[in-house]
Amino acid sequence: MNTIAELRTALDERRRGGASVALVPTMGALHEGHLALVRRARELADVVVVSIFVNPLQFGPTEDLDRYPRTLDADVAALSGLGVDVVFAPDVSEMYPRGSAAGTTVSAGPVGARYEGASRPGHFDGMLTVVAKLFSIAQPDVAVFGQKDAQQVFLVSRMVADLDLRVRVEVVPTVREHDGLALSSRNRFLDGTGRAAALVLAESLDAAAASADEGASELLAEGVAAFGDHDGVELDYLVVVDPDTFLPIDDAFRGRALALVAAKVGSTRLIDNAFVEVGPSPSE
Repeated sequence: MNTIAELRTALDERRRGGASVALVPTMGALHEGHLALVRRARELADVVVVSIFVNPLQFGPTEDLDRYPRTLDADVAALSGLGVDVVFAPDVSEMYPRGSAAGTTVSAGPVGARYEGASRPGHFDGMLTVVAKLFSIAQPDVAVFGQKDAQQVFLVSRMVADLDLRVRVEVVPTVREHDGLALSSRNRFLDGTGRAAALVLAESLDAAAASADEGASELLAEGVAAFGDHDGVELDYLVVVDPDTFLPIDDAFRGRALALVAAKVGSTRLIDNAFVEVGPSPSE
């Protein structure tokens, strides 16, 4: 299904029968992480919609928009048998009829300019704009996202709260390979050497978590040290934030925090994150 009108007509018909709707927004190149979102959506609603749209608004001029994998036929095949009712795969001209560089957009605010937003200016404005459009088009009862894109999840949840949108955001834990590498559509760009080197992202999060009892500074130091001298790996950032504000924590912080890491492995940029318990318990 490729047009907004077609999708709205199909969903309106199902709603008249009392059906609830779950939306899984994706950019395609589906892997097991995406399929976990679809399975969760199937548990939550009567109708499951998977959108597949490579959104130009969230790619900067030096980023990999043209290189981003587009595998629609394989994606549709991967979704078969999972109970997906509608695959919505619009063209750019359908989503942005006046051009992707013009029109109304959603601002991600100050948090959207940090971390991923600092490395990819405008990325989160573009992401929130297309998610807001998808919410308006599909009017889902629930939308399902993956924890791997933690800053995205935070910003979408905040947009829903701030704009009083009638949709519940459901977050599914990160799906990993057997050795800990977080699944990503960009993993397909890694050769054998890069695939082995990419494990340092998860290793850095493990190192940070192992030092969390000693506070934020030590946690960060151990996480950064895990990168060592890995050839072909360039650390972009490793930060630890308060999940409620997405602002960096300090050494006075105690409790559940979120460690975020991003790095380039060769020419491929990867991200990962993990929750950590910072500081000793009050009884210690």
